[in-house]
Amino acid sequence: MVEYTEHLVLFLIAVVANWFSALAGGGAGLIQLPILIFMGLPFSLALATHKIATVALGLGATVRHLREGHLDKLILLVIFLAGAPGVIMGALFILDVDGRQAEIALGILTLMLSLYSWFRPELGLATENKHRDFVGLLIGALGLFVIGFANGALSAGSGLFVTLWLVYWFGLEYKLAVAQTLVAVGLGWNGTGAVTMGAVAEVKWDWIPALIAGSLVGGYLGAHTSIQSGNLLIKRLYEVITLLVGLKLLWG
Repeated sequence: MVEYTEHLVLFLIAVVANWFSALAGGGAGLIQLPILIFMGLPFSLALATHKIATVALGLGATVRHLREGHLDKLILLVIFLAGAPGVIMGALFILDVDGRQAEIALGILTLMLSLYSWFRPELGLATENKHRDFVGLLIGALGLFVIGFANGALSAGSGLFVTLWLVYWFGLEYKLAVAQTLVAVGLGWNGTGAVTMGAVAEVKWDWIPALIAGSLVGGYLGAHTSIQSGNLLIKRLYEVITLLVGLKLLWG
């Protein structure tokens, strides 16, 4: 009975964490990772388990966004090809490094994302395709490589950077930016990170089924809620979640 209760709790945690993440384009680790640690897992084991489970977030969101035609194949390809090598390097890098100072730096940067979006009231409310030439795509890819490194190395928040980078550099509205982030980061980057982590780190495999099921459901529901919502609501949720993730990273 205790084991069934534990798996139900894991499922519900994953649904809630990934619902909010699918709405704002990142931040599942803000809820899910600390609870896995609270439930008794050491940080490295919790991180590897979380990384693998969140692949299902991308799958659930992809199913919903495909029905709406929100996906830009060029942007998805750039995100994956530029970010995946960074994810692998970050995952291998963090195994031999004390990540606390990196978390503090990422926390400060994440708080800056929230403030930047808040003080740019028109940002991300309408799509203005830009920087689609070779040089623009190259600079965009470089930014995504750096964010991919952070994704592989740290527990939460990197998807939020991708969302704002797509809004700022490529001119996407928030709803479309979140859709690209969930698919390319949720499936591509998290899948790459999951394979890397699974190969070099220990994973709590008996918790994975409940977490994956919750991530699938939460990802689908979050994507559905995002599609039904306006850009202004998504923008405000993004700003709140980036604020919370930044404070969480600073708090430790």
